[in-house]
Amino acid sequence: MNADWTGCKNILCIRPDNMGDVLMSSPAFRALKETFDCKITLLTSPAGAVIARLIPAVDEVITCHLPWVSHPAADDSITQLISILTSKNFDGAVVFTVYSQNPLPSAMIAYLAGIPNRLAWCRENPYHLLDCWMPDPEPYQLIRHQVKRDLDLVAAIGAYTADDHLALATDKNRWPAVAGRLTQMGLDLGKPWIIIHPGVSEEKREYPFYHWIVTGQNLIKELNTQLIITGSFEESQQAEKLRSFIGKSAFSVAGTLDLEELSLLISHAPLVISVNTITSHLAAAMGCPIVVLYALTNPQHLPWRASGIALTYPVTAVLRSRNEIVRQVGHWMPQIFMVSPDEILAAAKEILTRGFHGAVPELVPLQK
Repeated sequence: MNADWTGCKNILCIRPDNMGDVLMSSPAFRALKETFDCKITLLTSPAGAVIARLIPAVDEVITCHLPWVSHPAADDSITQLISILTSKNFDGAVVFTVYSQNPLPSAMIAYLAGIPNRLAWCRENPYHLLDCWMPDPEPYQLIRHQVKRDLDLVAAIGAYTADDHLALATDKNRWPAVAGRLTQMGLDLGKPWIIIHPGVSEEKREYPFYHWIVTGQNLIKELNTQLIITGSFEESQQAEKLRSFIGKSAFSVAGTLDLEELSLLISHAPLVISVNTITSHLAAAMGCPIVVLYALTNPQHLPWRASGIALTYPVTAVLRSRNEIVRQVGHWMPQIFMVSPDEILAAAKEILTRGFHGAVPELVPLQK
């Protein structure tokens, strides 16, 4: 690796994935910005762009449906995108990936846009597509948390930060309006309340609906608490159905909060109980304790630097990834059973009534 990044002042970060992926890459964005005192532009998906605007290190966002990333559509013009990138005169591009992703399509875009310095982890020899090639040791030699993977990547060009936590810039002045809407729904903010988040973007990470009903009813009965059910607009009908089954003291705000409002809600919550989706990473960023129901899709995306408890459960065989690298790692996952509502209740009690302050582990333990 011969490239010198010391003079780079206009860096493109490529992370065309979901919100949680972008948030986990944010400490690496911070490292680049602090080290090179540069402008950071993020090329990401429309979903990723929603959270990118709350990440302090990101100065500009470019959105595109790239055809090699899972999205509902992939109809943006790659030729037009390359023209846009060329016009911005970037002097460096960093491609961020999960170990099961191939970075070369994104590297090709940066190459065609004439960006002189291009950095990525890559299993294959990229030849001229990457002038800063970092041979990828994952997952066969080691597995790191995604945040560590991204920080190790930018460390290869001398970029570091003293603060590797997730963080979002939210407007605290918006909280009274959110609190007012909760009060109008009937929630008593003067009494105990917690958040539950059942919705997932992928079916394989779903926790059974019936278990959510029992969990909600147990939490209200045993902890004398109110429940706020969160979710996206697409998840609002399911959230309302769950609310109706749980009954009194449950309230759904699914589809009514934007991302910043949801982050503020989480920042005021004593506990979040969530599947492994963006809400679990928001809890980590906002410093809220969490019980994360973690489907074993991969071992490296647990909430980073979070306080709380992780309860893992298996993915149904028919829903497991067809990516061979992911499947190989799946063989190393522990053999476990579905998490029960009683286990969730016990974890919530541990945090709320016993003052548990332990940390969510960085990785799911593997057994090769």
